[in-house]
Amino acid sequence: MNTKTLPTPHSTLYSIEMIQDEARQLVDQGNVSRQQPIYILCDYIPAREWVSLECELERCNYLLRDRIGDLIGSESWSSD
Repeated sequence: MNTKTLPTPHSTLYSIEMIQDEARQLVDQGNVSRQQPIYILCDYIPAREWVSLECELERCNYLLRDRIGDLIGSESWSSD
C-alpha cells in the first residue's frame, strides 16, 4: 500500500520567501504583530495550504512558536 501523499492540484507549494513576504504584508497592514508567534499565520492561510507552509518552515528551521519578527527579519528605515 502506497502511503505517500502528493500535492493536490489546488495546493500551493510555499517557498520561505513567499512566507516571509506574506507575513511582512500582514505586519505592514497591521493584521499581525512582529511579536506574535508564526502559527498565527494559519488564520490567514487557507487550511489546505497550511501543511505545505508548515513543511517549508520546518525545512528552514523555524518553529511555529517562533516570532513573526524572527521570520521576516529586521526592518530597514530610510533616512528622513
